[in-house]
Amino acid sequence: MTIEILLLLAGLALVLIGAEALIEGASGLARRWGISEFVIGLTIVALGTSAPEMVVSFISAFEKNSDMAVGNIIGSNIFNTALILGLSAVIAPVAITRGNLRRDIPVNIGITALLIVLGLKQTLFGIGENGLSRVEGIVFLALFVWYMVSSFIHDKENCLEAEASDSDKETPAKKMPVILALFYIIAGLAGLIFGGRLFVDHAQVIARMAGLSDKFIAITVLAAGTSLPELATSCIAAAKGKGQLALGNILGSNTSNILLILGGSAVISPLGMGNIDLIDYAAVFMCAMSLVIFSWTGLKNRLDRLEGVILVLLQVLYFAYLFLMK
Repeated sequence: MTIEILLLLAGLALVLIGAEALIEGASGLARRWGISEFVIGLTIVALGTSAPEMVVSFISAFEKNSDMAVGNIIGSNIFNTALILGLSAVIAPVAITRGNLRRDIPVNIGITALLIVLGLKQTLFGIGENGLSRVEGIVFLALFVWYMVSSFIHDKENCLEAEASDSDKETPAKKMPVILALFYIIAGLAGLIFGGRLFVDHAQVIARMAGLSDKFIAITVLAAGTSLPELATSCIAAAKGKGQLALGNILGSNTSNILLILGGSAVISPLGMGNIDLIDYAAVFMCAMSLVIFSWTGLKNRLDRLEGVILVLLQVLYFAYLFLMK
């Protein structure tokens, strides 16, 4: 057990070092190429930090373990929004632009609602079976490609608003050579992925030694472990005054988790969602809706520290529920 804990801590250290390098490289690339930090977070950073979820869910789909594949994503999206974005807002208030409110947050809510409807289609409408078929997986993948492409097309608005919202919180950044920025990004992602894998592997061993079920491990240990890259990246970004990068990372990770990872997993093997209950669905949808509710509080269009604390408490309550029902 001592060796498992030491390896767990080694993985965590590697994740933190990788997150620091990734933030530096992503910010440097955004400024060099004239792309908003939000879109860099939504695409390059989010895809990189979602790699652990992709590995776990794809392997689970190949092994026809739907509980693990789906539970990992449901748990990760709740963890991303409630705990990670909540902690980021506690560290420093996270600005939400008009573009985020008009487009990015509604997309996040829409795809979450779509996942719930498809996951409960037999229960709600008596159609097919609860879960995702291969055809629905292909539709998810097509939606993912559309959203990524359109994000770059609509980036001008986010770029202007992000500059205004974050500029007062960070010192002027030096122009970083593109090669160096790419090196930082690749090295940072490698640290995040390998460190996250090391952490998850040994967290699973410890959890199984405690006799926990596949669903409980997937929604708690795996979801938290595979979300470590998002946790480290978003919290460090918030501490550096890069709130839009942190927000982009969370929204991009949530979108990638549902459309790319669950879509790809369903193409590999149709996913049943019978063991995901109404509380799980309600929790993931409430997290998606919270961004709209909190961003409108006081008409200030940002997540403040108090709202961050509320999000963190929601995560604690959800984990308490899972622990009591395991």
